[in-house]
Amino acid sequence: MDDQAGDIEVDVLCQHLGDGSASVTVQRAGRAAPVVTTVPARTIAGPVSTAPSLLAAPPGAAVSTTIAIDLPRGGTICACWLQPLERTDHVALIAAWDQASHERGRVIYQTFCSTCHGTADKEGSLPTSRHFAREPMKNGADPYHLFATLERGFGQMIALPQYDARQKYDVINYLREEFFKTANPSQYTVVDARYLASLPRTMLGVAPESAPAQRPPPYKTMDFGPALFWTYQVAPGNFAYKGIAIRLDPGPGGVAAGHAWMVYDHDTMRVAAAYSGPGFIDWKGVAFDGSHGTCPSIVGERAWVNPQGPGWAEPQHGGWEDTRLRGTDGRPYGPLPRAWVHYRGLYLHERSVVVAYSVGAVEILEAPGLAGTDLGATVFTRTLELSPHTMALTLRLAPEAEHLAWRVQGSSTVRVFTEDGFLVARFPPSADRTEVRILLAHADQAVVDRAADRAIPMPDLQAQVHGGSARWPAELTTQVVRGGDSGPFAVDQLTIPVAAANPYGSWMRPGGFDFSADGTTAAVCTWNGDVWSVAGLGRADGVLHWRRMASGLFQPLGVKIVDGAVYVCCRDQIAVLRDLDGDGEADLIENFNNDHQVTEHFHEFAMGLQTDTQGNFYYGKAARHALPALVPQHGTLLRVSKDGTRTDIIASGFRAPNGVCINDDGTFSITDQEGHWTPKNRLDLVKPGGFYGNMGSSTTRDSADASMDQPVVWITNAMDRSPAEPVRVPRGTWGALGGSLLSLSYGTGRLYGVLTETIAGQVQGGVYALPMPALPTGLMRGRFHPVSNDLYLCGMVGWATNQHEEGGFYRIRRTVGNLNVPLALHAHVHRLELGFSRPLERARALQASSYGLTVWGLKRSAEYGSKHLDEHALAVTAVTLSADGCTVSLEVPDLQPTWGMEIRYDLQTEDGQAVLGSIHNSIFQLAP
Repeated sequence: MDDQAGDIEVDVLCQHLGDGSASVTVQRAGRAAPVVTTVPARTIAGPVSTAPSLLAAPPGAAVSTTIAIDLPRGGTICACWLQPLERTDHVALIAAWDQASHERGRVIYQTFCSTCHGTADKEGSLPTSRHFAREPMKNGADPYHLFATLERGFGQMIALPQYDARQKYDVINYLREEFFKTANPSQYTVVDARYLASLPRTMLGVAPESAPAQRPPPYKTMDFGPALFWTYQVAPGNFAYKGIAIRLDPGPGGVAAGHAWMVYDHDTMRVAAAYSGPGFIDWKGVAFDGSHGTCPSIVGERAWVNPQGPGWAEPQHGGWEDTRLRGTDGRPYGPLPRAWVHYRGLYLHERSVVVAYSVGAVEILEAPGLAGTDLGATVFTRTLELSPHTMALTLRLAPEAEHLAWRVQGSSTVRVFTEDGFLVARFPPSADRTEVRILLAHADQAVVDRAADRAIPMPDLQAQVHGGSARWPAELTTQVVRGGDSGPFAVDQLTIPVAAANPYGSWMRPGGFDFSADGTTAAVCTWNGDVWSVAGLGRADGVLHWRRMASGLFQPLGVKIVDGAVYVCCRDQIAVLRDLDGDGEADLIENFNNDHQVTEHFHEFAMGLQTDTQGNFYYGKAARHALPALVPQHGTLLRVSKDGTRTDIIASGFRAPNGVCINDDGTFSITDQEGHWTPKNRLDLVKPGGFYGNMGSSTTRDSADASMDQPVVWITNAMDRSPAEPVRVPRGTWGALGGSLLSLSYGTGRLYGVLTETIAGQVQGGVYALPMPALPTGLMRGRFHPVSNDLYLCGMVGWATNQHEEGGFYRIRRTVGNLNVPLALHAHVHRLELGFSRPLERARALQASSYGLTVWGLKRSAEYGSKHLDEHALAVTAVTLSADGCTVSLEVPDLQPTWGMEIRYDLQTEDGQAVLGSIHNSIFQLAP
């Protein structure tokens, strides 16, 4: 400012108000009282600078570019800078960096960040993530810009609201010193007084942000129930791939709050481990702490661990040779033959658990338990009930090297002895039911004898297989938040009972759902193992009633209700939830099919669940990320027979097929994810026997592009970074969209219309975004309501999505509003045809400048994804419009087949409504 006293530096600080104005404080040097005025706020553009003339726009707010300031005594402003005021004191947090901050940042980075971004000597699991030791940052490398990326997200990097400001700056401190300073110095910004002076100021009167009391992560406070199906590492290199961890000691809080456990593996019905102590597991894994390439390991004192292999000898011949499928690594995978051992299900009786299975024709119930923890060692029990049997059966208890003490109760004919290096129990033939309890402890024999002499009654297993008092009695009430009807679609939020609002701490990340036949209720599964019933879907008052039906399932990501029974697609099985006593809870988690070939890899999800007209079930099984397949089911579409006795591979070559849509003609619509051998996301029309490109799946194919089935469309990241399960609009509903395919997006929370055509046997087409807002979570599944024909959607956030809400459940209603979207796309030699839902305003539609075309190539390889190759524009030289005003024909002389294409349009309808958007499509064939 130039006045009688000479040049005065003026610092203009802008604080955003709720009324859309900005409060501007002008502080003149040497003057105590500021001058305050109010100016309209509007958006500005431009990157933040590290110079004192810092100009920044805070998220969700606007900053004025025109400031009128009434200065006392007049004068001219010759220098000022505008900054958004923030609640975070960036200067104080950066100035406080020390070795303790560095160490805190190291722990967070190695726990959470390193799985995607890697370390100095190890690549991360997500190649599109920046490698801090060698790559430039996309959103700025100075501390403030790095903080902004962690705070608000950028590109494929999601925001991290679970960390407070200090923790974010701790991580920034660590990566600057660990990576930038020596290995990547071009990204290292010197933090000096000049830099600190350029940072946004803190709001006047706001205390510096202090780190809140750290809440434990949701998986540590969740009550998973008395048992948890998962893959567990019970000893180095020894995995219970289909583990059932069962808590043995009494008390609230579920399996994770216990102090003694037994882990079964229902592939082989071995007891993989028995252990005790604090901790349960180390919580590693993508569905727990978010880490990639990890698997939870048990912690505590192991009483014994059994190696991989059968838990029972083969019933006909008494042998132990493991005849299961061998993976390419030589290890056995999948279940033993049904004629040998077959897991049947898990009975839940209040807090007790009974495992049901068969050995040959013999039906067995088994309950793990404790006979004492106060005798200097933990004494474990296995209580078994065998149906009458005509042959001797042998149960493997533990390796002889474990030196267990043991005792048998309830039977004088069952013998325990050592055989071939193992402690075993022999059950002779019996015309009657056999009931026995075996006590085992890693202790002196006297400890087991004292436990046995306590005369604790044997549990009556028959009394525990008919249900019991409710474990989850709470009925939680939420409210539908109804959206406005002004557009062509209305979005209603069906509020979920988030972890803080339900008494079980359930981490509510829905991955699948289905309706009851009358549509009044739905069953919703969550990624961390719950299934909830939701009643009241048709109520006028919008009140929903939530009740927990089941817990402890292994990453369920699909639900289908058949004849009133709830089928759930989990990583280890398709389970059927049986309510045996009518109290609304599952008393039996029945194994409908457990042919799943499960490894410990974090990425091999089992996704979606649908049925065909014959009653067969279908789901997609992912491959192993960047690694080659170990088992035939990796990267496949699977069909399970109506009776659950058979699983067949229908198609292969997938990377991560997030669900399946069954088409009327017996084909399937499936999306797949960008990655290795998948240059971009793809939407496939799948036929039996097809191969869809991923060399990391089980099928051995030539890696040439000609050896794979092309997708309908390669979907580039700008349109949808991570597609989910497609869903078909019922014919005769939703107006012009009836019968068409919609593609859901996990990556953007949006719905996309799908346009297809068939030329020379090749189905090709494109996708466009429906005119409705993005939902706040990553979408996973969609189903149309059987009565109202509204579209219901559920979704969640794991990683690699733009959306931030952990989970959601929504209803999309088609309103009476006009829908202005493309409905047809046809590629001809030198010509494109676009059909729209309503007549277009003729003058604008006939202008070539109303359209823009860009094409690009892709490279399919073992590398992750592909850049756009030879990206260039195509000229539209002429346009014609059909007589009905709905179809435009674009003359494009240079049009050729292309894997990638964007068609942009800026049009109007005859009544002046905007028709603005783009189509991303692929062209493999051209019609005449």
